[in-house]
Amino acid sequence: MKTPSLISLHGGHSGQFCNHAEDTLEEMIRAYIDRGFKSVGISEHMPPFGDEFLYPDEIEAGLTAKGLQKRFALYFEELERLKEKYRKEIIIYKGFETETRTGYQDQVKTLVNRYRPDYIVGSVHHVNDGCFDYSQEVYDRICKDLGSVDAVYLAYFDAQFEMIRTIRPFVVGHFDLIRIFDPAFMSRLETPGILAKIKRNLSLVKDLGLALDYNLRPLSRGEDAPYLAPVILDMAREMKIPVIPGDDSHSSVQAGKFVDRAVRTLEEMGFSTDWPVPRCLPVADI
Repeated sequence: MKTPSLISLHGGHSGQFCNHAEDTLEEMIRAYIDRGFKSVGISEHMPPFGDEFLYPDEIEAGLTAKGLQKRFALYFEELERLKEKYRKEIIIYKGFETETRTGYQDQVKTLVNRYRPDYIVGSVHHVNDGCFDYSQEVYDRICKDLGSVDAVYLAYFDAQFEMIRTIRPFVVGHFDLIRIFDPAFMSRLETPGILAKIKRNLSLVKDLGLALDYNLRPLSRGEDAPYLAPVILDMAREMKIPVIPGDDSHSSVQAGKFVDRAVRTLEEMGFSTDWPVPRCLPVADI
């Protein structure tokens, strides 16, 4: 029997191009090679298009949206250099990870047209322009503003549906990230209203021929369940939606971590480990 290949299509965040990461992008690539990867997708965060969307750590570092846009251009230049330098050792897929701030659809379309990535990872980190995964404090404030934790889940999955529908990312990133600061997420994901939106979003993923990110970041924090939670992973299997590991690495130490375990889990559950080749679908007209 053929041994499934190691792959990650969500990660490779480096300190060179991401303020909350470590190490250079080349050090990340060398770490993947050393750990036996023959292909990897690198998906740095897209830059903000206005200073009002800077993260606190970016503001503290004195960065601007314009400066981050220039850094993003350098990121793609470096990806091209590394892709050529290591072409005999590893296939590097050039990508980026989206945000869902106001105006993001046009911004994503602009970036796709400018940089011609191999694929994009469609992620939702914001609800009503508030970045819910930045801290427990911010998460709690958004829940208070919307009236309840359930309301935030519902708003999140609505934002995700719109993101999937309009930008059609090859990989839908950390599908249930909204659970990040919710200790009761296992039961909450199965409440009727939330579950209905999850099923709706998965159906759209299936209809568009996209893939889901089996995001291993929670394991690095000592948690038990990757994004996707078991209930969602089971639904994806029943619907025959491709699920692909993503280490969501933010350092060379994290690069490729837990991927072998994820591949075994997916194979044992009956998912295909004949990984599809990333592609960039056209962003829909808004």
